[in-house]
Amino acid sequence: MSVARVDTAAAWFGERLAAFVAFSRPHTIIGTGLSVTGLYVIAAQEAVAPSRLALAATLSCALAANLYIVGLNQLTDIPVDRLNKPYLPLAAGALRPGTAMAWVTLALIVALAIAASQGPFLLTAIVMGVVIGTAYSVQPLRLKRHPGWAGASISAVRGLVVNLLVFLHFTTYFGGPASVPPKIWVLTLMILGLSLAIAWFKDIPDMTGDRRFDIITLTLRLGAPRVIALGRGLLSLCFVAVILAGLLGLPGVNGTVLAVSQVLLLAVLWIASRRLDLGSPLSVRAFYLTVWGLFFAEYVAFPVACLLG
Repeated sequence: MSVARVDTAAAWFGERLAAFVAFSRPHTIIGTGLSVTGLYVIAAQEAVAPSRLALAATLSCALAANLYIVGLNQLTDIPVDRLNKPYLPLAAGALRPGTAMAWVTLALIVALAIAASQGPFLLTAIVMGVVIGTAYSVQPLRLKRHPGWAGASISAVRGLVVNLLVFLHFTTYFGGPASVPPKIWVLTLMILGLSLAIAWFKDIPDMTGDRRFDIITLTLRLGAPRVIALGRGLLSLCFVAVILAGLLGLPGVNGTVLAVSQVLLLAVLWIASRRLDLGSPLSVRAFYLTVWGLFFAEYVAFPVACLLG
């Protein structure tokens, strides 16, 4: 094979790989990976016989389900994304809808097949995530058109379904009781707040396309400054609640480590919100990714506090 053909094949593969990575929405993949891993660490801490195989299987089906949900959303939003997110591969024309549909279908099959082999709690989690994710994007429900249902959909999956059912999957897989300890309820509360804020903040730079295609977001109803204030207030209350839980004593958790970590994350939130310039798309994007960073950090800080408890 000639050097020119090798270079052409390498370029073709590189383009497809870049399109796939962009299509998977890397920040959501990281969030899913950290949440599953963090819950595994917490469950394994008190397990007699933790299994890394369980972690690998759960990660695989959770990431596949994540790809299905975000991919389906892009397939149903191509005209909207041409205005709101023209850099996405489908909107930019770098990826064909038929190829994207094949990826989404394969991801759904993989997620359900692995989950079915792992037990009822994981299967329930994946099915609920898939059903809610489909209803979020697809007609006739298309829940994303309504701010209340849109926020509830995202926070329900990332807050309740993932934390409660994935933890129950791990702890029962390891031979433990099918019960949720207080520390997981506290973590769930914090992630619910973060997920809801993310659901609100993600629509701030998308007002043009959302208005044109009749997607009534909270930002269109209240305005960006009020949505920022509302989300910051909600997250502040959640952080304070976790700080108090740590100081008052949470079984199996190092309260000092937990409280200090939450104080630091709360400070990051307020500093980022004070620096936010709503007139700058780059500033809005940076703030949105900072809130995702808080989501990531929570699944590091909380397991560490549990390990040191």
